[in-house]
Amino acid sequence: MSFHGVDHCMTGGDEVTIRVMSVEMNPPELTRPALDRPLAEVARCLEVDPRVPELVPGFDAPFFQAGLAGYSDGAMRLVARTHGCPFCVTEALLDVTLINGGKGRAREDPDLLQESCGTGDIKDNLAAGGSDHPLAGQVMGTEPETMAKAASLLVKMNYDVIDVNLACPVKKIRKRHRGGHLLTVPNEAIAILEAVREVVPDSIPVTVKMRRAFDESDEMADNFERIFTAAYDLGCAWTTVHCRTVQQKYKGPGRWPFLKELVERHPDKLIFGSGDVWTVEDIFLMLEHTGVQGVSVARGCIGNPWIFRQARSLMAGEEPQAPLLSEQRKALLEHFHLSARLHGEQSASRQMRKFGIKFAHHHPDPEAVRLKFISVRSIAEWHAVLDEFYPVEPAGHSDSDAQ
Repeated sequence: MSFHGVDHCMTGGDEVTIRVMSVEMNPPELTRPALDRPLAEVARCLEVDPRVPELVPGFDAPFFQAGLAGYSDGAMRLVARTHGCPFCVTEALLDVTLINGGKGRAREDPDLLQESCGTGDIKDNLAAGGSDHPLAGQVMGTEPETMAKAASLLVKMNYDVIDVNLACPVKKIRKRHRGGHLLTVPNEAIAILEAVREVVPDSIPVTVKMRRAFDESDEMADNFERIFTAAYDLGCAWTTVHCRTVQQKYKGPGRWPFLKELVERHPDKLIFGSGDVWTVEDIFLMLEHTGVQGVSVARGCIGNPWIFRQARSLMAGEEPQAPLLSEQRKALLEHFHLSARLHGEQSASRQMRKFGIKFAHHHPDPEAVRLKFISVRSIAEWHAVLDEFYPVEPAGHSDSDAQ
């Protein structure tokens, strides 16, 4: 099968080299593990770990949308949910910003979002309820006290899960001793986890986002193991482990064998994997090869909500379908209108450029569409791109031949 112009071998045999598309940067060629059975069979036979939906009702599939700085706002999450995404994570919300009433107290509140975007009652919506639930509020900070206070605020805002970010590799975050920096100071990281778990009710899972270490040194590997073990000892429900180091940021391939070894060392723990998940095939390759119970889909779902629909199709024993032009137009319009309700039309027209150029990968003429979206400066120009490249088809007409 091929999605986004990416060819994957679906059967066992020799190792397979896969060229993946560029999202934020140009990823390298990835050597994927060989499987001893077809990937379609892997997906069809997969069973969701029962602990996951027991902890988070509605989280009914072994994949979810990651928190993506600058991308995974309510609009992106709601579009993903209408295409089968069972669970989402907010981008990292700073503890001091939450406490001071900034971002996260309005535009990220899942119930205010439901009201402002007009998604209506849960029972009236499609796919995972259609509202922005179940949802993890991801919090990031430095001090146990402020992290605990911010986590308490997220609980009051009706988040279903509280996720602690010990992974962010951005330099300015590390300089402020947040995110991935905390992997260098295990005592401080563990103190934060303890403070957050103490204030969050037992009925709400606390989870942790980590990277496999700060760097490649033995000291940092030991730090990871200390924090990882302490998280579960303190009662955290699961960890999501990105298989790059903090210093790697997003450069070079992730180390899937690390995830496999981690699961083998801790077979009783819920562990989710993250890193180099670009296509629907990658979801099931990671699940099968590493043994993680869930896969975090990050850059691979930007402009690609269909990855979740395709994953559900594979699990149902069906051939996953690339999106028709009409489906692409519908998703783009839905995303734009939700973004406009959240951010205002002028802001949305600017913000949606970065999504438009990723949606363009699905179009038969991706480069022309990408260049058009890059130049968009107004609402009128946005709609002009849709009308030019995603025309409304007459009733009863199928655009399947255009794909």
